[in-house]
Amino acid sequence: MRLEGKTAIVIGAGQSPGEGMGNGRATALRFTQEGAKVMAVDRDLGSAKETVSMVKQAGGECVAFEADVTKEATLAAAIAAAQKRWGRIDILHYNVGVSIAGGDAPLLDFTEEAFDRISAINLRGAIMACKHVIPIMRQQRAGAIIMISSLAVLENYPFVGYKATKAAMIAFTEQVAIQNAEYGIRANVILPGLMDTPMAVDTRARVSGKSRAQVAAERDARVPLRRKMGTAWDVANSHCSSPPMRPISSPAWRSSSTAAARSMSADLAPTKTDKGLGER
Repeated sequence: MRLEGKTAIVIGAGQSPGEGMGNGRATALRFTQEGAKVMAVDRDLGSAKETVSMVKQAGGECVAFEADVTKEATLAAAIAAAQKRWGRIDILHYNVGVSIAGGDAPLLDFTEEAFDRISAINLRGAIMACKHVIPIMRQQRAGAIIMISSLAVLENYPFVGYKATKAAMIAFTEQVAIQNAEYGIRANVILPGLMDTPMAVDTRARVSGKSRAQVAAERDARVPLRRKMGTAWDVANSHCSSPPMRPISSPAWRSSSTAAARSMSADLAPTKTDKGLGER
């Protein structure tokens, strides 16, 4: 197993209401399938516990922890708890993001309140999580940090908050990688395309008043690769795909909606990338 003996914190390991599976939950499951011990962090403790239950049913080791990414103290507590439990932290995976549900809108309708909320969740939380995990990884002289951005940063995406914060996440991840390479810490950011997840599809269905099937069909039609959105498993598999190769750090890896599984190797290093449409 590729992650045997490793420990991982997955922030955003629960998921939004809706059908199917979210990226964070799938990643937690995939990490444990590869032998990692996982802390499933989410503001919704019940949802995190559901992830833990699924992991344990499959024979993996996982614990739930409640934390709100808009509150630095709760992120610090989660990271401290993981270190206390396992003695080290090998992987930090930040999989939290919001757009429409946070009040996102085109520029002329965008509000200060929406900007503050979306920034706190999408960007500030990622920065604060790194602030508290990097000293541990520096002491270990090893670690891997994985952020989830979006190809929306490169496409004609209409909503200001999501695009701006996910673009900033790429710049921040590059900075983390450059400044921590000497400590053996790698940082990468994955840019999924159009995804079939509860956050991406069910949220839009609720806001627009359309059926989930209609929203999914409209999104599928915009995907160049086989006219089919990717799933959470594509993102999860992108962390543990093969063949293995020498670890690489810092680039933003652009993955097609249904080909994300090829973007990273077994040790969380990139192997191949494909262009696709941004998460909307």
